[in-house]
Amino acid sequence: MDMHRYPDTRVIRPSILYFGTPVVLITTRNPDGTINITPMSSAWALADRVVIGLAGGGQGLANLHRERECVLNFASEAMHHGVERIAPTTGCQPVPGWKQANGYRHEPDKFALGGWHALPSLSVQPPRIRECPLQMEARVMLDIERPLDAWRDGAGGYTIIELEVLHVHAHDDVTVPDTQHVDPQRYRPLFYLFRHYVGPGKPLGRTFKAEV
Repeated sequence: MDMHRYPDTRVIRPSILYFGTPVVLITTRNPDGTINITPMSSAWALADRVVIGLAGGGQGLANLHRERECVLNFASEAMHHGVERIAPTTGCQPVPGWKQANGYRHEPDKFALGGWHALPSLSVQPPRIRECPLQMEARVMLDIERPLDAWRDGAGGYTIIELEVLHVHAHDDVTVPDTQHVDPQRYRPLFYLFRHYVGPGKPLGRTFKAEV
């Protein structure tokens, strides 16, 4: 084998493993009926299920444990400034110690801070975010807590949540007319790649399973 054909590699220890996942804004309902928005990027989908991972101690996670429902709002490239504005905020009051240590502050109205607007949902109490091109109403099917004493971000653990998607709302301009399909040529999701925001880049082709 000609080893010169391949680049050299080395073992590294990156501080995070966000290798490129979409930014999701999770809307949940607080105990007083107000709405919290949790930005996250640890999610994957299979059939009608979406599995997410959230750090322990956040308001969004507490709301999911209590209310058992949410909306997954998928941010677009154009929303990255608003996403970053709410990124260092929390709905928790007082702010947990580990979040204070990482520069978080309390923010009761993340819709206003992000510059976004709420739309009513069909089957869940939390609203959708109008500016997000895809919005998925969902309910909690399973949650698994993973306490870790030495978790590197200091939260003490995380929770894995399996969600059942009830409804998918899509902007007309990211769908293929007269079909149920999202148009990958026009849908421009925001990705979180090793703590940087990036777009999807130039389309490279389609798989044999593609329907449009």
